[in-house]
Amino acid sequence: MRRSTTLTLAVAAVAVGAVLLSGCTPQSETAQGGEATGLDSVQVALVPGGPHPYFQPWIAAGEAAKTDFGLGGTTFNETAAWDQTKQNDVINSLVANGYNAFGVFGVSPTDINSTFDNLKQSGIATAALGSCPAGDTNDADFCLSTDTETAAYKAAQATIEAMGGTGVLAHLTGVNVDSNTQRRIAGVKKAVDETNGAVTLLPDVTDIDTDLTTAQKAVADLLASQGSEITGIVSTAYNPAVAAATAVKESGLPIKLVAIDDDETILAAIEDGSVYATIAQNPTAQAYVGSYALAKLASKECTMAEPGAIIDSGSFVVTKDNVATYDDERVAAGDQLMKDFDSEYLSC
Repeated sequence: MRRSTTLTLAVAAVAVGAVLLSGCTPQSETAQGGEATGLDSVQVALVPGGPHPYFQPWIAAGEAAKTDFGLGGTTFNETAAWDQTKQNDVINSLVANGYNAFGVFGVSPTDINSTFDNLKQSGIATAALGSCPAGDTNDADFCLSTDTETAAYKAAQATIEAMGGTGVLAHLTGVNVDSNTQRRIAGVKKAVDETNGAVTLLPDVTDIDTDLTTAQKAVADLLASQGSEITGIVSTAYNPAVAAATAVKESGLPIKLVAIDDDETILAAIEDGSVYATIAQNPTAQAYVGSYALAKLASKECTMAEPGAIIDSGSFVVTKDNVATYDDERVAAGDQLMKDFDSEYLSC
């Protein structure tokens, strides 16, 4: 069981400046009653819950945001080691070093709201990136994340299509107690329920996204015990998707596989036909657009039109037909997110 921790925060001083980010009307006083400051006073920290391939695009995205928006600085810190207490310690240290805007993938969806609340009480801009808090309340200024239930639903639909609408489906996914995993399970179940019994769903294979080795063993065990019965596999977590792409191809079994994310192994398997499709997410937009919005909030140029808004960063079905061009759709979605923040989500 994860325990909730209290984050002790030092308040970072911010310099007053005159440069305002384009897209909002300049004003000397904000709705919060404070003076607007320049974006060069904003230092954005991108803090995932721990090391994972999914977060690697955040590094370049944060650096691009610093350059494009004239931020005072950005950093990427993945040293929390999937421990909420350690993540809070990392955040506390970054605050003490002057970071005043945080994009966080919380380790514990049930506990991360207390971290966001403590940060906000110290006047620090916050965003849940890549994962929203569990339940109906988001205490960060906003959450920019994949709608995981919708993405899993799309993945299951694509798998069922590849199966010809009938057969036995296996679902591979991540940490069972994670609210995102529960949303993914619900999305897969919804797609299966729509077949009115034509597709049988095996018990979900959970807790296998810790690392690639864990996923490889779980997939090998599944294929050894039930491979001959399985018609399709849908993976809604990164490491099981990579493991399954290799294992199904090597097994020679006629299993239709739909994966998650766009690892090179998966894309190559789509091109050679051994994987039917994958669902690409948008971690680059989460970090880049997230930093853009955080900068506007931290500089006090803007507030959220709806505090705690939950915003879908998008998910994209990739098949052999569009494997060479799908990233164009993803980039366009990121561009639209920027426009949506200016026109809808931010009040300036």
